[in-house]
Amino acid sequence: MALVLNEEQALLKESAKAFFNLRAPISAIRKLRDENHPDGFERSLWIQMTDLGFTGITIPENYGGLGFGFVALGQLLEENGRTLSASPIISSVLISATLLELAGSEAQKEKILPAIAAGELLVSLAHQEKAHHSTDDIESSAQKEGINYVLNGSKTFVLDGHMADKLIVSAKLAGETALFIIDAKSEGVFIEKTTLIDSRNAAKVTLSNVKVSSTDKLVGGQNELNKTFDISSIGLSAEMLGIASECFERTIEYLKERKQFGVTIGSFQALQHRSAKMFIEIELCKSVVLKALYAIDSNSENLAELASMAKSKLGQTVKLVTNEAIQMHGGIGMTDDMDFGFFIKRARILQQTFGDYNYHLDRYASLNSY
Repeated sequence: MALVLNEEQALLKESAKAFFNLRAPISAIRKLRDENHPDGFERSLWIQMTDLGFTGITIPENYGGLGFGFVALGQLLEENGRTLSASPIISSVLISATLLELAGSEAQKEKILPAIAAGELLVSLAHQEKAHHSTDDIESSAQKEGINYVLNGSKTFVLDGHMADKLIVSAKLAGETALFIIDAKSEGVFIEKTTLIDSRNAAKVTLSNVKVSSTDKLVGGQNELNKTFDISSIGLSAEMLGIASECFERTIEYLKERKQFGVTIGSFQALQHRSAKMFIEIELCKSVVLKALYAIDSNSENLAELASMAKSKLGQTVKLVTNEAIQMHGGIGMTDDMDFGFFIKRARILQQTFGDYNYHLDRYASLNSY
C-alpha cells in the first residue's frame, strides 16, 4: 500500500489549510484566551465547519455524514494543529461519534449521529477517573433498577464536557464495562469546568444517582471503548504532526533571517545538525501517522499496535520540535509576542491525552510480547 493521499484527500487538506488560515489563525486562540471565552471556541466557526462538512467526515452517509474516512479526518486534524483552531472536533467527532458508531444500537446511531454531523449536538466522553489514562480502571458504578439503571461516580478530564449536550459515560455493571448516553442536564449530573494550560477546556463530572433509561445503554462495552481510544490516539497524533510541522517551518524561516556576527545563524553547523534531526523525525512521523490512519479505514488487525506507535512517536517528536523552536529563537521565543508558547502548551496536553509516550511505548512492547 502506497502511503500517499488520493486526489480527494489532497484537495480536502488544501481546503482545510485555507479555511483554518483564513477563519481560525493563531490570533483566534489568543483572543479566546485573553477574553477567557466561556465556551472556549466560537460557535460561528463551528457552524462554518459544519457547513463545509468537517463534522461529518467519518460518519457514514446513511447517518447524515460524508463517509470520507479517517485518512481524510487526519488531514483536517493536521491542518487544525498548524493553527491550533479551537472547536469540539476532537471531543464530539473524533471520539464520541466514533464510539457511537462502534458501540451504539441502530436506534441510537440513527438518532445521534446525524445530529453530530449537522453540528446540532455536542457529545463528550466521560471516562477517565484518575490522574493518568487507563482504559479499564473504572470505579463509577451502574446498578440495575427495574428495566432502567442508576449511575454513580466521578469523572475527570472530560474534554469539552462543560458545553456538551450529551455525555457518554463508562461505568461498571456487574463487573463489566458498560456505556451509557446521558443528557448533560439530567438530575444528579454536576459539571465543573476546568481550564487547561493550552487555554482549552475540560470538565469534572460527578454522577449522583443519575437515572438512565435502558434505551440509553450502548450495546458495546470495553472492546469498543478500547478501539475508540486507539482511533482517537491516531487522530491526536495527526494534530501533533501539524504542530511539529508548523513549528519546524517557522524555525527554519527564522534561521534564514536572523543574523549574528554578520551572517545568518542558519549557516552555523550546530544549528544545521539540529534542524536536520528535526526534519528526519518529522518525515518519519508523516509516514507513521498516514499508515495508522489507513489502518483505521481498512479495519487492520494491527490497529492497536499502530496506534501506540503513532502516539509514542509523535509525542516524542512534538516535544523535541517545540523545545527546539523556542531554544533556536532565543529569549524572544519565550515571550508571549511569539506563538510558540501556544504550540508547546497544546502539544503537552495532546501528549498526555489517552496516554503519554511512555505509556504507549510500554503498550507497544507488550503488544509485541517484548
